[in-house]
Amino acid sequence: MARLSNDNAELVPRTSFDGPELRFDFPGLQIGVAEYDEGPTGCTVFLFPDSASSSIDVRGGSPGVSGAGYDLVHAICLAGGSLYGLEAAAGVAAELLAERDYRTGWLDIPLVAGAIIFDWGPRDNAVYPDKELGRAAVRAAQPGVFPLGPRGAGRSATAGKLFAYEQGEPAGQGAAFRQVGETKVTVFTVVNAVGAVVDREGTVVRGHYDRSTGLRSALVPGVEERLAAGQPVRPPPGNTTLTVVATNLRLDARQLRTLGRQVHASMARAIQPFHALEDGDVLFAVSTGAVESDPLLDTTALGVVASEVAWDAVLSVAEP
Repeated sequence: MARLSNDNAELVPRTSFDGPELRFDFPGLQIGVAEYDEGPTGCTVFLFPDSASSSIDVRGGSPGVSGAGYDLVHAICLAGGSLYGLEAAAGVAAELLAERDYRTGWLDIPLVAGAIIFDWGPRDNAVYPDKELGRAAVRAAQPGVFPLGPRGAGRSATAGKLFAYEQGEPAGQGAAFRQVGETKVTVFTVVNAVGAVVDREGTVVRGHYDRSTGLRSALVPGVEERLAAGQPVRPPPGNTTLTVVATNLRLDARQLRTLGRQVHASMARAIQPFHALEDGDVLFAVSTGAVESDPLLDTTALGVVASEVAWDAVLSVAEP
């Protein structure tokens, strides 16, 4: 019998969800989430109808991206399915083409970036986010709502697998939002990390979980204990954390690139270890430019604020 896949299953996109969600106010941004329950797997799409300036920060040893060089985007598609999931980004572009009455002028082409996680580990099928799922996510997009937990691109995501795959725990997608004056900052992340999620007290709250004892191991003591006992530490492949940090503050290309680097580096506090060879971590920094300038925040201070929002976003993955 053939393994269940997109080629032999009648897949119906699911685009409405119960459960925890983040509600926020960010004009110029819409979010669509779509899943195949048969995977389960999915995609999460960020739409910028009026476009947004964009920069990408790629770290870790195993990234999978498309549209990485775009300085301007109309959409970003995060998906499961490893490299096959990049097809969902093509579906986003196809749906936007239809919405534009199939215009093909030079300035009518929608710019869609994409990135993927490896989510095959927890499942025994070959179902991936395809073109139709990407189109369904666009059709379902709405402003100000983001489903949290094992939803969308994070439907089968796990975290905290450094010591053994079996010590990983379900993760998913998280988000947080903050406004300072007129400046809005929001961070969305899909956590499928080899590292564990760590709170601000340094406690592991997701991953490195020993089911026989009910305890979670901290990173350094866990590594040292195994080395002292002559046990190898060999992380399993197939991990990635994908992040979108968005602000309405106008930033030039250098400022946006630096913001992305600053926030991405800061996330090593929340995910330990981070940017490993077995990870394919990717962060998109985007600006809608609705606020010309802010007397309270220079770009470094904005990076500090955004970094804390990113930590909150990661922690929201582990909330009950």
